[in-house]
Amino acid sequence: MSSVRRIVTGHRDDGKAIITSDSVFDPQPVASGDAAFAKLWVTQTSPADNRDQRDGAALASGLTSVDGTVLRVVDFQPGKVSPMHKTNSVDYGIVLWGEMEMRLDSGEATRLKPGDIVVQRGTNHAWANVGMTPARMVFALIDALPLGDGSGVTP
Repeated sequence: MSSVRRIVTGHRDDGKAIITSDSVFDPQPVASGDAAFAKLWVTQTSPADNRDQRDGAALASGLTSVDGTVLRVVDFQPGKVSPMHKTNSVDYGIVLWGEMEMRLDSGEATRLKPGDIVVQRGTNHAWANVGMTPARMVFALIDALPLGDGSGVTP
């Protein structure tokens, strides 16, 4: 998999915008070896505090950040399927390259190609790389209120 370049902006003392960081991240394989993650940024509050000078990639998080956000790149190996999972978050998933399939616990599935965007709203899902080459997605996860099992959801 290829590296990811991340550019972070901030401000000088006079308030003018500057680039504060220009870094390269190498996605790190997950334990199963089926995918690799690069965590690019975390916020620990929402709204976020743009006065916080810490590097967001160095902040602790799980898949999500309670009361905050996580930005991550995920590389999926061909023919591999993630475990079925859900998080207490709204997730924006964007396919950069490759062919992915989103599988829901209802049995519904849909194929995604580069440029397609998924908005996950706390649903139980799995990701499958259905192509012959690696696939890359970008995910922004925003903490959300828990749904429980989802059966009491109102539109």
